Amino acid sequence: MPDASLLEVFPAPTDSPFVIEHTSEEFTSVCPKTGHPDFGDVTLRYQPKAASAGGACVELKSLKLYYQSFRNEGIFYEAVTNQIHDDLAALMKPEWIQIRTDWKGRGGIRSTILAQSGDVPEEWRRG
Repeated sequence: MPDASLLEVFPAPTDSPFVIEHTSEEFTSVCPKTGHPDFGDVTLRYQPKAASAGGACVELKSLKLYYQSFRNEGIFYEAVTNQIHDDLAALMKPEWIQIRTDWKGRGGIRSTILAQSGDVPEEWRRG
């Protein structure tokens, strides 16, 4: 099971609005149907709440370790994307958050999954 307890945050540094984007190009999990490894890119994009409102940012080493906790997990693409979204949204409580996973092709099919919540600005809605 992926381990959300690995995630750590630090206080947002300002009250001014800003957007953070982190991309991991080495995400792996396991197809629960075939047992074969799945490889993908994960893009996390979010706007933390203001510092004065208790805004938080995810710490990168903890994010990497959290992503690695999926490595041997038998889980579908859709579940991976939504699990990451739910865990990070619950932890940081950002103004808005978006998780996009882009999966390497298998059998001639590539997949992109998008999970988001909050009032995502139009310019960020399709990645």
